[in-house]
Amino acid sequence: MTEPGDGPLNNLREQIDALDRDFVRIVAARLALCDEVAQVKRGSATPVIQPERVRDVVTSRRQLALDAGVDPDFAEQLFRVLLAETHRIEVAGHRPDAAPDKVAAPDSIRSGLDTVATRIDHLVVAVTDLEAAVASFTGTFGFHRTALAGGDVPGVVALQAGGVTIVFVGADASPAVATYLAAHGGGVQHISVEVLNAGYARACLAHEQFFAARDATTGVQLGFISRTGHRVGVAAANVLTMFDVLSTE
Repeated sequence: MTEPGDGPLNNLREQIDALDRDFVRIVAARLALCDEVAQVKRGSATPVIQPERVRDVVTSRRQLALDAGVDPDFAEQLFRVLLAETHRIEVAGHRPDAAPDKVAAPDSIRSGLDTVATRIDHLVVAVTDLEAAVASFTGTFGFHRTALAGGDVPGVVALQAGGVTIVFVGADASPAVATYLAAHGGGVQHISVEVLNAGYARACLAHEQFFAARDATTGVQLGFISRTGHRVGVAAANVLTMFDVLSTE
């Protein structure tokens, strides 16, 4: 059955498909240039990873995104993926073995969640000593504090490094957190997976408590989040809700 607006919609989709083909060609051309850079580096004993160049790319591309009216955080994610692939290609060039063949995955093997899951949005870690955990990750590993959406909450600290976000939660955050720590000890409390559409993802999974689905085999708590509207960070209230749900099970 033809729906109203199918003609204009199909036309727009065809334009998107054409742009995507151009986009893939541009990415391929960029990676080819990076491969040439890798060959020059190998001939001059230049290090594969050059932090100054990485910082320059991330910073300048954020500005390009701002100038074009594109969310700079989104643009940074794209370029970090490109930078990671560039580094992988450079390192792979040193390997004596051939790369494995890869093909497009047939739709028949994709589950419902596989269709809409995009990345790990953040990890929530329950800790018995919040100050020590924060000091270790900032001092030893180079993470930095980042603001929580909705404002700071005592006992909850969000840390970030590049595109990785970890939220530490201590016993002082809420009675439910204290109860959780007493029962389970410190460790990863839940992994939040970003999905394209939370309603569709929920329909694909047989969990009554969708946003607090606990895997009995591993003990890992899975949360699912759809980033809609304005791009904001992790909210302490949402993090603590996961602990509240567990305390009522």
